[in-house]
Amino acid sequence: MIKLTNLADYAVVLMCHLAQEPRELSSAVGLAQMTGVPVPTVSKILGALSRASLLRSQRGLKGGFYLGRAAEDISVADIVEAVDGPIALTNCIEDAPGDCTLETLCTMKPHWQVINMAVKGALSGVSLAEIAAPPITAQSLRRLAGTAAELGGGRS
Repeated sequence: MIKLTNLADYAVVLMCHLAQEPRELSSAVGLAQMTGVPVPTVSKILGALSRASLLRSQRGLKGGFYLGRAAEDISVADIVEAVDGPIALTNCIEDAPGDCTLETLCTMKPHWQVINMAVKGALSGVSLAEIAAPPITAQSLRRLAGTAAELGGGRS
């Protein structure tokens, strides 16, 4: 199973919350209250996201954090990499010699990069705007279909 770290998961949760209220400034304490993520963890993540220019901050009594660019221009890969570093499925991809006892015999090492790029490409193809949007339900699809039928005069 490929699994994100808890920090990356929480970072996505925080970014989604900020994307849903893009005009509001959010403090670490406020985000912690809204998401249930502990304040020290929120502070750590906000720092990493700010260093990656995914968030900006405004100082002062009514200060807080806001998205550094449009939600459509931020990918899930951007968020994960800001918190966890480069997306890599195996240690040998990260140029860390000696992490694997099979390193000198391994014929897969050159091929893992292809797999790694596919995973990163998939995460890069999903924007924050997409995952922050309310989920499409059967009810909303029916409502959209009804609106389309009304606009088209009921003809298909």
